[in-house]
Amino acid sequence: MGSHRRLVQTSGFNRGAGAALCVLSAAAAALGAVPAVAAPSADTKAEVDRLYEQAERATEAYNKADARADSLREEVRTAQDTIARQQERINSKREKLGSLAGAQYRSGGLDPSLALLFSDDPDDYLDKAAVLDRINAHQAGELRDLQDAMRELAQERSEAARQLDELERSRKAVASHKRTVEKKLARARALLNSLPYDERAAYDRASRSGRSEMPDLSGAEAPSGRAAAAVAAVQSAIGKPYVWGANGPGGFDCSGLMQWSYAQAGVSLPRTSQAQRYAGRQVPLSQARPGDLVTYRGDASHVGMYVGNGQVVHAPYPGAPVRYDPVDMMPGATVTRP
Repeated sequence: MGSHRRLVQTSGFNRGAGAALCVLSAAAAALGAVPAVAAPSADTKAEVDRLYEQAERATEAYNKADARADSLREEVRTAQDTIARQQERINSKREKLGSLAGAQYRSGGLDPSLALLFSDDPDDYLDKAAVLDRINAHQAGELRDLQDAMRELAQERSEAARQLDELERSRKAVASHKRTVEKKLARARALLNSLPYDERAAYDRASRSGRSEMPDLSGAEAPSGRAAAAVAAVQSAIGKPYVWGANGPGGFDCSGLMQWSYAQAGVSLPRTSQAQRYAGRQVPLSQARPGDLVTYRGDASHVGMYVGNGQVVHAPYPGAPVRYDPVDMMPGATVTRP
């Protein structure tokens, strides 16, 4: 890993695209109106960089809310199926209790003393009375079961209602985070459009300065077959566009690319970069091996995959396709081995 610093010095990413590092991934920060008159170019570029970083954090918040909404939808479907089965069970018990009540009425319509008085065969009456006692005991047990089932059904309906409320809140959170991302990106685009043509063109060139061709990765070995398969998958995505909130195969955000790549290796990763940071064993950066996940910043709002020789593949931000960049392109790198 001693070559990291040398790679950074030769990378166009840090020379020109520092202002756009996290263009796409998102978080929520203050939204201001675009100034009518563009600030000096350096300030404008710094503001674009800030907006892209905020958008990256907001994108990860969107991904988290969206994944939670999907989970809740499945929980609600399961609860509804359970409620339907419990209702069938209750209906069946009610029918059985009705049959028992009818049998009791037919067998014990008379007062027991009168029935014995008018019976032609007292022994036959006593046999019937014993049967009736058993019916009464069974009926009492069925009634208790019915009452328990009805209590369970009430609890399940209450839990389903709670899940539905949480699902609605999660849907609103998804929509809110989506609006936040869109506002950040729209403001960043407006600021870029305020730059003179030559400066805007220079910024665009800087944002594409990461390499799409494969760097020298000789001697880099993945620690497992599944890690090797994930590396092959992430390299196959080189050149695909950054699409916020997407996890392939046509486009990706940073965590979506990691999730998709490991899915091709038969491994399920969480949806967000924050969760991916803890989706395995953490190792020192100096011990990183191909297939390891590298999350950045203290809040783990960006993630890439280490592919060897000081390089990661990642989805940088809108306008910059999936590409290679130095592993220490951003601060706060943490390495996780799934």
